Amino acid sequence: MAQPKKIFGTDGVRGVANVEPVTAETALKLGRAAAHIFTKLNPREHPAGARPKIVLGKDTRLSGYMLENALVAGITSLGVDVLLIGPLPTPGVAYITRSLRADAGIVLSASHNPYEDNGIKFFRHDGYKLDDQVEQQIEDLVFSGEIDSVRPTAGKIGRARRIDDALGRYVEFAKASFPRGMSLEKMRVAVDVANGAAYKSTPCILRELGAAITVVHDEPNGTNINAECGSTFPSEIQRVVKESRAQLGITHDGDADRVLLCDENGELVDGDEILAIAAVDLLKSGRLAEQTLVATVMSNFGLDETLGSIGGKVIRTKVGDRYVIEEMVERNLNLGGEQSGHMIFRDFTTTGDGIISALQVLRIMQATGKPLSELKRCLKKYPQAQRNLKVKEKPPLEELPAVMKLVGDAEKELSGKGRVLLRYSGTEPKIRLLIEGRELEQIDRQANQIAEAIQSAIGA
Repeated sequence: MAQPKKIFGTDGVRGVANVEPVTAETALKLGRAAAHIFTKLNPREHPAGARPKIVLGKDTRLSGYMLENALVAGITSLGVDVLLIGPLPTPGVAYITRSLRADAGIVLSASHNPYEDNGIKFFRHDGYKLDDQVEQQIEDLVFSGEIDSVRPTAGKIGRARRIDDALGRYVEFAKASFPRGMSLEKMRVAVDVANGAAYKSTPCILRELGAAITVVHDEPNGTNINAECGSTFPSEIQRVVKESRAQLGITHDGDADRVLLCDENGELVDGDEILAIAAVDLLKSGRLAEQTLVATVMSNFGLDETLGSIGGKVIRTKVGDRYVIEEMVERNLNLGGEQSGHMIFRDFTTTGDGIISALQVLRIMQATGKPLSELKRCLKKYPQAQRNLKVKEKPPLEELPAVMKLVGDAEKELSGKGRVLLRYSGTEPKIRLLIEGRELEQIDRQANQIAEAIQSAIGA
């Protein structure tokens, strides 16, 4: 049985900045451990006298400066160079890592969480996220003291330098995912960049492709990332779309690895609908690998019916874009994602990328001449009732008998025509409940009953 991890969650290390494990002290140790592990993992031969190198990017949080400096100290103390690229979307860091032939990439971000939080997540030299085993190796080194005596001196200490053209490199990379013979001229697009990592890149990409854009929340100050804006506050992009009469709205989270869209009527388009639009397009053109889409257990069952009706199928993983990507790599598939807005178009990139996902929908809109409101109708959704509840602790679910009895009762009542999913968040002190069925009134009642029992047992 795998040893439980102490500091890594489902998406790296995350928590309140300057509180363990997201402290300068732990970041320094993580930097040393990562430098040691990654230089062993990367099969690339370094020329004589050359040092390994790690790319380090971040979002716009105030605490990013503190953690960045701590990581630089740790990494360079192991004799590894650091390439600093400043604020850039998480997928941009993955791309720059590959582009510069670095040994690894590190991102400082807590994604959609408030500015008080921060996180540290890692990419391999090929731009893919780490698997559990490598995270465990890094964590073991943080706590074991095994490399405490590794202290290169003099000219063997690593150096840190800034890469000034990282933003431009990423902009060109993202634009290359859009057909060269197509433009976005006469397309009106509204964009909410959440005062986050994409505050420069997404507007630049869209403008260079010819779109007329209205941008909001593009003035980060270190404390306003995700503050009543972005993909966790979708009413904002709905407002902007209506006011600007845009044909499409794009809203990112803080590190822009996810995206939600808004159609021309101001109606939200979630990750499941984006996946359906893209999967149908790829399947009909013979470009959906193995006629298969990868989704998670949280994705709407309507995806299975939509693809099944035209000869495709859906494979499901547990929640987390890293698990979706692992399944895609293992089966050599090219499309996968989550309802939350993480979409992986593996023909172009190795991780979730908000702007590349949006560009694929824009391509389909331009190619078909259809508005987003019409395209999204390809997915006939099952009603879902979702609850995200704060908890004070995370005991095993089997230790919550009152809750699990209600879950069992709900499953019996649905009698095979729906499902109940209950799981703890891997990145926040929350428990997530999803009930899916054919009757909204029924599943809403069941969700309320289970939520009340959860609040009584472990509610914060």
